[in-house]
Amino acid sequence: MSLPSDTIWSSSIHGEHMTRLAPRLLGALAAVLALVLAGCGSGGDQQAAAPAAPGFPVTIGHAYGQTTIPDRPQRVVTVGYNDADFVLALGVVPVGVRQSIGAFDSATRPWAQQALNGQRPEVVGSDELDIERIASLQPDVIIGLYSYMDQATYDRLSQIAPTLADPVKDVAAPWQEQTRITGRALGVPERAEQAVADVERRFADARTANPQFAGKNVSVTLVAASEFYSLGRDDLRTQVFTGLGLGVPPTTETLSSELIGRLDAQGIAVVGVPPQVALGNPVFANLGATRADRVAFLGEESSPVAGALGFSSPLSLPYLLDQITPELARVYATTP
Repeated sequence: MSLPSDTIWSSSIHGEHMTRLAPRLLGALAAVLALVLAGCGSGGDQQAAAPAAPGFPVTIGHAYGQTTIPDRPQRVVTVGYNDADFVLALGVVPVGVRQSIGAFDSATRPWAQQALNGQRPEVVGSDELDIERIASLQPDVIIGLYSYMDQATYDRLSQIAPTLADPVKDVAAPWQEQTRITGRALGVPERAEQAVADVERRFADARTANPQFAGKNVSVTLVAASEFYSLGRDDLRTQVFTGLGLGVPPTTETLSSELIGRLDAQGIAVVGVPPQVALGNPVFANLGATRADRVAFLGEESSPVAGALGFSSPLSLPYLLDQITPELARVYATTP
């Protein structure tokens, strides 16, 4: 179908006119497009270059290498047996926690209730970790400084979020070190230093109030399933005793019946069973310290004291000092 002649003429005139205007129109369009693209690029650059929180990114070494945390984490999952306390002590309530192993119900631990402020983090495992549940919580960081995780577990968790494993494989870090590492991971190193200083001040006050502790030794004795264990400095449950100035053996031992005599010391602290169970062992009952009534029975396995020993954190250590120092003071009041 052909167009009318006037339409052809009009189109021709319009074409000539557009030919003359084209350079100016294209230039204007190019300028507008450049401004639009510059605006989009500027916004994108600003978003991409948005600065991280002060102190971030931070890189922290551990048993399986180094982990970089890009920004201050908002959603924290703890997979260590005591890591939840360290996070809570620094003002963060984790969204997921590992349930402590043993008879003590860690969800009700009295020293942590104020920091939890009524919140109940989701449990992500006990003996074994629930990797899928951890992933569902969409954590920004996974903290397992006292987890004894293996390489395979670390690799799986690292696919979910930046993950911190034990600082040294199969070795519990001192509570001060664990506090400081946690503070770096959360972006609150100054608060971590303050927490360490506050707890160390509590220990110093207890030592000053009990000069009889100085230079004395203690056998920290765990009794479980009729087995006697002498806990050493390699077990974090002895940290409260060394913090009070009491000497503790370097390594943990499982004691057969004929070796229970090694527990005899200037003082003995027993945890895990009621007094009658420990005293039912004739060797233990006839130790010099036992006969001299220099034994502090600190609570059964399900007791808060036993739980606090297992956490040995900036939250539980002050609680422990309040609970056990009076009984230890009694034990060492007449210790030669």
